[in-house]
Amino acid sequence: MPIITVENVNKSYGELRAVSDFSFDVDEADCFGFLGPNGAGKTTMMKMIYGKAERDDVLSSTIKVMGFDPANNPLEIKLLSGVVPQEDNLDEELSVFQNLYLYTRFYGIPTALSKKRIDELLDFMELADKKNARIRELSGGMKRRLIIVRALLNEPRLLILDEPTTGLDPQVRHLIWDKIRKLKKEGVTILLTTHYMEEAFEICDKIIIMDKGMKVLEGNPHDLIANHIEKYALQIINKENSLCLEGKIDNNIIRKEESEEMVVYYSNDLKYLEDLALCMDAGDFYIRQSNLEDLFLKTTGRLLNEDQ
Repeated sequence: MPIITVENVNKSYGELRAVSDFSFDVDEADCFGFLGPNGAGKTTMMKMIYGKAERDDVLSSTIKVMGFDPANNPLEIKLLSGVVPQEDNLDEELSVFQNLYLYTRFYGIPTALSKKRIDELLDFMELADKKNARIRELSGGMKRRLIIVRALLNEPRLLILDEPTTGLDPQVRHLIWDKIRKLKKEGVTILLTTHYMEEAFEICDKIIIMDKGMKVLEGNPHDLIANHIEKYALQIINKENSLCLEGKIDNNIIRKEESEEMVVYYSNDLKYLEDLALCMDAGDFYIRQSNLEDLFLKTTGRLLNEDQ
């Protein structure tokens, strides 16, 4: 049985339809990711799962989280979940330990067990030497890791991460990815929203690409790339460098996307792209494999929408 089941869920705020007819399942110990532009409905969907927002038409739709409906049993879900919000919300007047110990009191964890759990998790997230530091003394990456520690204090079955690595340097981001992989091995199910395509590709077992509240694509990120976009891309950084390609493009085997200054040609025929590039100088272009960001832009568009 899936640990999360969502069927025919809608959510509106006045005239705005934030989530539209949404359905999906999440298996236990999987990392399930939501991708989409700002305003796509990712955070709204997450909030409905852990009971912070109520879905429309409760009687005609379904959300089951570990057997509970968040519309009726939000506290039961919260007791079994840990949440890492987009914004850092630590108490800067308290130390690292005091922030965490206060949180354990909300869950009624005995003092001796609280201290043991705090020490274990600080060590797990490589923050043991910051136990007595004030929050204002921590870097952004340390604060983010500390919020993950806080979310794990109650040994959750479900960990909800809302853009957990935004603004962090690559070293911290890769450290957090490694910790997420370890948590999955321990049986923790993870829900993730992210704007980093590499992050979703590296750690998600399944993703949903959302746009304007609707599901566009769903599946394993590797499978989605293999099945929904051409294998290769010829990326030309300056449009002027592509002028030599006029009259040489076969639209039957190539697809073109462009922005104001850049052109990308996609094809499954690597040799064809290599031949096209012969008229350009080295440094004017590069040929690469297509990636999740290419698929994301193909499905949601390269232009900003009104919510971005």
